[in-house]
Amino acid sequence: MTKDSSKQVSLQLLLFVDHRPSSQEYIQKLQQYLYNLDSVYSFQLEVIQLEDQPHLVEHFKLIVTPALVKIAPGTRQTIAGTDLISQVEKWWDHWQNDLIIEEKSLLENTLHSGPDCSSVGYSAELLKFADEVFILKKENEELLKQLKFKDKILAMLVHDLRSPLTAATLALDTLQIAEKKQSPERLLILKEQLYKQTKHQFKLMDRMICDILQASQSVSNKFEIRPKPIYLQNICQVILTQLSPKIESKSQILTEDLPQDLPQVYADEELIGQVLVNLLENASKYTPEKGKIALSLLHRTSQKIQVSICDNGPGIPEEDKYLIFEEHFRLQRDHHKDGFGIGLALCRQVITSHYGQIWVENCSSGGSCFHFTLPVYKP
Repeated sequence: MTKDSSKQVSLQLLLFVDHRPSSQEYIQKLQQYLYNLDSVYSFQLEVIQLEDQPHLVEHFKLIVTPALVKIAPGTRQTIAGTDLISQVEKWWDHWQNDLIIEEKSLLENTLHSGPDCSSVGYSAELLKFADEVFILKKENEELLKQLKFKDKILAMLVHDLRSPLTAATLALDTLQIAEKKQSPERLLILKEQLYKQTKHQFKLMDRMICDILQASQSVSNKFEIRPKPIYLQNICQVILTQLSPKIESKSQILTEDLPQDLPQVYADEELIGQVLVNLLENASKYTPEKGKIALSLLHRTSQKIQVSICDNGPGIPEEDKYLIFEEHFRLQRDHHKDGFGIGLALCRQVITSHYGQIWVENCSSGGSCFHFTLPVYKP
């Protein structure tokens, strides 16, 4: 609503209301009151529904409705409550004085050719722009944080790669020297030992490189999900076959409960396979020799299948149960171990991208159980 009395300056007002039926009646009363006021100056009253302009509500820090905001001229002012008309009456003369000052300022600055910064539309656009700038700043902060994390990972990778690379190089140098000085029998034994050592060091380097590639994918949030109907029990069998040599090398006992009548889930087979490998390798890593590991599938509800991987290792400290899935977090006891503390964060990202959940529980008999759920496929 606009009342024209002067083309040079005008009073800019925003009226915030909600969708209650009584609001329409209140709007009409306030509009009529303002229109009947005696003034040589014009005013512009824009009515805004709270639900339609949440960024403006947040910007003006509005708590109750109705609320009237004087945008211009002069200092911005907010009044609120059901007695707005009486409050406007109280402040009207003061606002008229602001208009007089504004008019004098415009007359003195005849070369002014910029946008009408006092208009309601301009103010709303300016606030939207401010919100967008705020969002961009937050995104920039997050990107800088991600870059810093990547730099940290790269530094750790370079540092940690030196040890296995140096060990492998020394093994080859030792073998070269031994070929000239050792007897054939002794050389054969030494070769076998050095080959084993070298192979182990190269495996460590390969794992570190895989970790850094996964970290890069995790931090950039570029998981490309290709879901399809799959049988989890089949994937579990394949993964167990791949990992059985590692588990057998520690004489660990693996039990499995993989019902063959489970329905299919809707998931990315490769990514879910990575999650299973990560959790099973962790279980084997922290379970002592001749310890126990269990993998089970459960048709938890008509909508979800639950995967559980349990061990009798040291378990997870209660205060860290929710932190271990964070990208930057490692348990204090693991600082001397290989890795970067990103495996469980990757697992969480994969599972949540499938609209599932992942969590850990400590077993009463010792050790921990990692669980995650996946949606059942509905054709």
